[in-house]
Amino acid sequence: MILQRIILGLLSIAPMSGYDLKRHFDSTVNYFWSADKAQIYRTLAALVADGLVEVRKVAGTAGPDRQEHHLTAAGRATLQDWLVSDLDRQPERNAFLARVFFAGDLDDTELAELLERQRAAARTTLATLTAVRRDTAEPTTRAERLRLATLDNGLRHTRAELAWLDALAKELS
Repeated sequence: MILQRIILGLLSIAPMSGYDLKRHFDSTVNYFWSADKAQIYRTLAALVADGLVEVRKVAGTAGPDRQEHHLTAAGRATLQDWLVSDLDRQPERNAFLARVFFAGDLDDTELAELLERQRAAARTTLATLTAVRRDTAEPTTRAERLRLATLDNGLRHTRAELAWLDALAKELS
């Protein structure tokens, strides 16, 4: 259900083809909600079947026609209802923390490697998010400011994870 609402939200920014949605998904919301191409297309089909999105054919200028998805009035109302509803509390699922929880029997080298793999992943995420932030224009509307705030949240969480990893490694050494 949340994936449906996220797709409705993306379509509220602008009409998009399935390809455009996947590209926008990967470059914006992917750091807090992931979905693969098949999930996005399946969800789009369900949204169309439910009357929340309609498909319009747009003539291609240099290639084939595009199937562009637009929010319907019902889709806009569904998105609005979701935005003002109680929060959807999702249980956290973090495979790395599950490993840390059970890592007491690893030797020092194995544990250091586990922590370093996570540190490397966090550094990559931080570099990616920092580049996106650097390349993002300063917001001119409240909607743009709120979208940028989610990016800033991702940056802060990633920095906090790196600080936690450093503190844990120091404590264990």
